[in-house]
Amino acid sequence: MRVLIADSGSTKCDWQLLDESGRELAEFHTMGFNPYFHTADVVEEVMGNNTDVQRLVNEVTHVFFYGAGSSTPELCAIIQEGLQRVFPAANVAVDHDLVGAAYSTYDGRPGVTCIIGTGSNSCHFDGDKVHEEVPALAYILGDEASGSWHGKKLLAAKLYHHLPAHVAADFDQTYGLSKDDIINKVYLEPDPNVFLASFMTFIGKHKAQPLFQAWLKAGFEAFVDVHIKCFSNWREEPVHFIGSVAYHFQDELKAVCAERGVNVGAIIKKPIDGLASYHLKHILPAL
Repeated sequence: MRVLIADSGSTKCDWQLLDESGRELAEFHTMGFNPYFHTADVVEEVMGNNTDVQRLVNEVTHVFFYGAGSSTPELCAIIQEGLQRVFPAANVAVDHDLVGAAYSTYDGRPGVTCIIGTGSNSCHFDGDKVHEEVPALAYILGDEASGSWHGKKLLAAKLYHHLPAHVAADFDQTYGLSKDDIINKVYLEPDPNVFLASFMTFIGKHKAQPLFQAWLKAGFEAFVDVHIKCFSNWREEPVHFIGSVAYHFQDELKAVCAERGVNVGAIIKKPIDGLASYHLKHILPAL
């Protein structure tokens, strides 16, 4: 038995191949696959052109894919179809990245698990069922505190001439983007959420700026109010965080959580290792 496990955001996807004993046989990375933005054909093409994948095609017996946007059976089916074409002999299962996040942070106790990366979302896991209280509204209506949320703030401030002069100059030198470039990438080109989130590196570089600190505080406050306080037992149980924004800006996140009375549990950049451990303990024995 060879089990391929994937944790996919909208930007990147981490893959691990395990044998039946849980021993890691391979690890590799691809672009992220989100059914809101990517078709089954895209999944098939990207995976089919990946040399790491091609070496494993005839070995893999089971694929467990947890991805951003794979939140309904119809959306899961898009990713599943693409992966099934790549691994025709394997049993392919696709589920939401929230489920994967909950599995990866599970320590035997019920708790809330949050994702704050390119997008944002939350769920409650009692060890049996993953439960969402509020929906993920994606980068236009939601994704509070995420990379795409902050990217919108940064680009608007740049185009409105609200950035400090030296920060604006560094932005121009770093990216060389005109107003038309930005408008085209946000409104006309593929994957605008990934484009928006790509500016978190720049925000991190200048995060001591009062304006950026205000955004981080406001974003995390909005996330707590919308995505954590929606659970009736949020004060009593640990709240875990997954994702690059939560990880790299954890000082600001912890400060807001302390103010709001949130009991912070684990803060993890990439859940793939915890996800593999969960499968070894709870899923592989049943295969």
